[in-house]
Amino acid sequence: MKLYFSPGACSLSPHISLHEAGLAHQAVLAPTKTHRLPDGTDYYAINPLGYVPLLELDDGTRLREGPAIVQYIADQVPHKNLAPANGTLARYRLQEWLSFISTELHKNFGPLFSPDTPDAFKETCKQKLVKRLTWVDGEIAGRDFLLPGGFSVADPYLFVILTWAEKMALPIGDLRNLAAFQQRMADRPSVRQALQMEQEQQQKAQQSA
Repeated sequence: MKLYFSPGACSLSPHISLHEAGLAHQAVLAPTKTHRLPDGTDYYAINPLGYVPLLELDDGTRLREGPAIVQYIADQVPHKNLAPANGTLARYRLQEWLSFISTELHKNFGPLFSPDTPDAFKETCKQKLVKRLTWVDGEIAGRDFLLPGGFSVADPYLFVILTWAEKMALPIGDLRNLAAFQQRMADRPSVRQALQMEQEQQQKAQQSA
């Protein structure tokens, strides 16, 4: 399989999940600024939407959207328990978290990364994000991960969001449950492996530029 990624983007979530699953894959650098792959290919020819992540399966089938991709990954290795079984309430809880992170957190960060966004609107987005993250902090009190059953493919997605919150200096330093969660995730081998691989790919591309 091939995972098209951009360093620091939400594609880190399925990248971590692939390492958790132990699935063989190739990480392909697809910078969101240039949309040009290391071999010169126009990324728009692969994904007309231009964004990451995109997972290309062994038969050439392409799957977009992070929440769908991570569930696909989890379902390839059911014995790893990266997602509850389909049809169970626990699976719907996983989808509930993935939807929340995607719409209530991820989407509110978009304007913060754009230099064209008015400062007043950026402040509104920041306030909303702090409010939502404060709620998440309360929800995970007393447990290590988002789901009561333990680690799932929703956790890497929240981890990415928290790296963005740190980058944007959101005032969430007093949210101790989230801080502990972020450190717990950072210590996982899958996270370190994915981050190292992405850094190596980026450095290689810069050297050959």
